[in-house]
Amino acid sequence: MGNTVSCCVSPSGSPKLPRQLERLEEYQISTDLSDDTGPYLQHISDREVPDDLALESNPSDHAQASTIFLSKSQTDVQDRRKSNHINHVSPGLLSKKYSSCSTIFIDDSTVSQPNLKSTIKCVTLAIYYHIKNRDSDRSLDIFDEKMHPLSREQVPEDYCHTDPEHKLIYRFVRTLFSAAQLTAECAIVTLVYLERLLTYAELDICPSNWKRIVLGAILLASKVWDDQAVWNVDYCQILKDITVEDMNEMERHFLELLQFNINVPASVYAKYYFDLRSLADDNNLNFPLEPLSNERAQKLEAISRLCEDKYKDLSKAAMRRSLSADNLIGIRRSNAVLS
Repeated sequence: MGNTVSCCVSPSGSPKLPRQLERLEEYQISTDLSDDTGPYLQHISDREVPDDLALESNPSDHAQASTIFLSKSQTDVQDRRKSNHINHVSPGLLSKKYSSCSTIFIDDSTVSQPNLKSTIKCVTLAIYYHIKNRDSDRSLDIFDEKMHPLSREQVPEDYCHTDPEHKLIYRFVRTLFSAAQLTAECAIVTLVYLERLLTYAELDICPSNWKRIVLGAILLASKVWDDQAVWNVDYCQILKDITVEDMNEMERHFLELLQFNINVPASVYAKYYFDLRSLADDNNLNFPLEPLSNERAQKLEAISRLCEDKYKDLSKAAMRRSLSADNLIGIRRSNAVLS
């Protein structure tokens, strides 16, 4: 997935080691002991994690674990549906377009090329539900906006008690993505890193730290995913009042809290993409639909034909390597030579 990079560190390399990671490290160190070569640390991609630990935590690492943001949003979705049912609220005019016999509506968002604007809206909505339905206010000083402000404007006294609206989070993320010219795939990877940070470091994203946590995740995702990464000094030009030293320190702490695990498997990326689409459907954030035109239909047909031809070529190559009993008819046999 993009420029995937991963590495590993010793248990003493992190400033804070949660209880779940302590169990992981104990398992990894005990399985990495050898009588001949002594203790060593495997590459992070070669480590095998027990199933109970894999499903217990780290949804950003394992495709079978459900995403945190989708589970946090379900409470609000169910309450909204129950309220509408009790109060007999009519859904009103249907804003979603449906295909018919004469017209087919399709959107331009796919797992490999998501729609940028819609993806940013979904990612920021996921962050909004993280803040609104957080379990506590666990944080670190490096992410506290009052201790490390992003602007020269004075931080309000009640900044840690007022939850930001979805529009505010969207404007903040959209400004960074527009100025740095980041892609929609980078937004999905940003959400993966954010949930990985909350899981690994046992933190909560709250009103006092959400901007710096989101900024750190975007900074890291842009460097891992994009071939031409944005430098830290470029973000200083976007935010104006933040210093390069502060950006470097935040990036270093972010990486340490992630245990330097910045690998995003394809299955995890796909899971987050489709869960974001489910989140959009639950909150009436429809992806832009357009009628299927003749030109676009021809392009889809050409792509489909190309994929079909590739599949036939692969099938023929497989048949040459291994023939089954069903394909023995017509095979020419050479005459035996008896000496």
